[in-house]
Amino acid sequence: MSEDPLQIDPEAASIQTHLGIIQNVIQRMSANSTNCKAWCVTLVAAVLVIIADKGKPDYAWIALLPTVVFLALDAYYLALEKGFRNSYNQFVSKLRAGSLTEQDLYSVMPVGNMSKLQFEAAKSFSVWGFYISLGVLIGVTKWIALE
Repeated sequence: MSEDPLQIDPEAASIQTHLGIIQNVIQRMSANSTNCKAWCVTLVAAVLVIIADKGKPDYAWIALLPTVVFLALDAYYLALEKGFRNSYNQFVSKLRAGSLTEQDLYSVMPVGNMSKLQFEAAKSFSVWGFYISLGVLIGVTKWIALE
């Protein structure tokens, strides 16, 4: 593959297809993040119902396990989404600058330090706001509803 800049029309089918692929990946990562939240609520509710049914309020903390696991998974998907948005923006910048190479055209990879992106995603309100609220709800359920 050549590393020389390509002279490609931004309206070319290959460019539009590449951008469409990245947009679809970004959309899937966003949907995965939403699904993490939905599955987490479902599993936490199921665990709390089973614990209430068995009359064992001390086991309510088990519901924190899926909360923590889905927090990490949600942050991972949001980090991937951000990495692919970075990739999309970098591709468009290179296209505008006329420095696009063949390797850029055939590469669909997230751009950025994934560990840093995942940490930043975990700090976002859409992650910590949801999962801390769910953790508080588990605690309230344990002390008020199950005791």
